[in-house]
Amino acid sequence: MSTFTRRSFIGTAAAAGGLAALQKVAGADVSRSDPGPANRVLDGQNPDSMWLPSTDSKSLVQNFKYPFSFANKRVYEGGWSREVTVRELPVSKTMAGVNMRLTAGGVRELHWHTAAEWSIMLYGTARITAIDAHGKSFVADVKKNDLWYFPTGIPHSIQGLGPDGCEFMLVFDDGNFSESDTLLLSDAMAHLPPDVLSKNFNVGEQALKNVPKQELFIFQTDVPGPLEADQKAAAGALGKSPQNFAFRTMEMPPTLQTKGGEVRIVDSSNFKASITVAMAMVTVHPGGMRELHWHQNADEWQYYIAGKGRMTVVATGNLGRTMDFQEGDVGYVRKTLLHYIENTGDTDLVFLEMFKSDRYQDLSLSEWLAHTPPELVMAHLHIDKATLDAIPKNGAVVTPLS
Repeated sequence: MSTFTRRSFIGTAAAAGGLAALQKVAGADVSRSDPGPANRVLDGQNPDSMWLPSTDSKSLVQNFKYPFSFANKRVYEGGWSREVTVRELPVSKTMAGVNMRLTAGGVRELHWHTAAEWSIMLYGTARITAIDAHGKSFVADVKKNDLWYFPTGIPHSIQGLGPDGCEFMLVFDDGNFSESDTLLLSDAMAHLPPDVLSKNFNVGEQALKNVPKQELFIFQTDVPGPLEADQKAAAGALGKSPQNFAFRTMEMPPTLQTKGGEVRIVDSSNFKASITVAMAMVTVHPGGMRELHWHQNADEWQYYIAGKGRMTVVATGNLGRTMDFQEGDVGYVRKTLLHYIENTGDTDLVFLEMFKSDRYQDLSLSEWLAHTPPELVMAHLHIDKATLDAIPKNGAVVTPLS
């Protein structure tokens, strides 16, 4: 302190004053600087977390984003798997996601789940197999954007086809569900006494000596032959299942289409098998936005397939937070919370809205205001009649309308 003289204080103050004056002239704001250590790549990908919009609240809003890039990847000969559950994203209590890749011939072994499995193909082609509740077989080939749904307890498998296998997103109707909790054929066999297996399959114990002693999970084998041959062989005496566990998304026209983009809604009304999961596949063109809305019947689990976007979620308690998203990210919005998703890039933004429900439902903010007595709305928002009249009357879903 003895070296801190009046002269040094005046000099320091003068320098600070000069710096402040320069910043003021330059329009700079020293409070919005970060000269210390930082991950500049992540900061650049998340500008609305780095510097909150002025409309965001300063109080904490629970994180509603998790990138699959951070997820632990289990790699096998034949493919890999990684998951985002409530462990990685605590707000995601109703749904969990598993991203999986299989090589040509790679198999996600025969198994079943304690939760229902919904899936969308992201790349390539695969062969899926199952039996229905009556033991009748289902075998089908699926390609990019096709869906499948297997109810709880229905045994099934997935195998990559040529030329380069496949990649897909699995969504489960339980946020706590983990792929590690799957009931596997190989694991089940390894935990049963050999004499029990011998009696059950009506063969000698020696015939079962090579049954795996640990789980396979994902493994490599040959690419299967023609689909028709597998369907015939699996049908056996019981025949093929009348239930279709697959859905061809791109064979249906958009549910709604505007200049700003389009949406395809798939739920139990058009995909009969999908009794616990509903989906909206949304495409937002550059400059467009998934309009302000909320969902009254279920939380929303999101997966971003392509492009860049940002979302603001308005929570109870006068709270709001904005976060940025890009392909490979998971987002989550709790039931009834107001939000939008805006395309912030120069290419199409494509993402999934997923719900633990048999039906898709949403409520549009614009539609609500347009169908409320005009004087009441104008008194709330301090707008004139011309402004109110310009609000879309039937909900835009993806703006702009024209």
